[in-house]
Amino acid sequence: MSVTDIAQAQLDAYNAQDLGVYCSYFTDDVVVADLNGTPNLNGIKAYRARYEAAFAQFPQNKAELLNRMVLGNTVIDHEKVIRGPEGPVFEVAAIYTFRGDKIARVDFVK
Repeated sequence: MSVTDIAQAQLDAYNAQDLGVYCSYFTDDVVVADLNGTPNLNGIKAYRARYEAAFAQFPQNKAELLNRMVLGNTVIDHEKVIRGPEGPVFEVAAIYTFRGDKIARVDFVK
């Protein structure tokens, strides 16, 4: 699978709220940070816990892909996140850095 295929597959799993499949696209030592910021999450265990809580809090949460750019081992997705019919709607850029066939780092621009 290409990095583009993997980026799409993880987005599909996110939208299905399939936590096991979603987390399978990330390295065990995945790092998450806001762009140019200090990492605010380290490791797949913490990553899984964050999204388990998010999916429980927002059971109708979805992310709509607005644009995607691929440069080497980096995929940049511009997404509209919709928490639910009454929930907040916001846009983010998610910058996925790959190591092999898994995402090793995610930087968010909000």
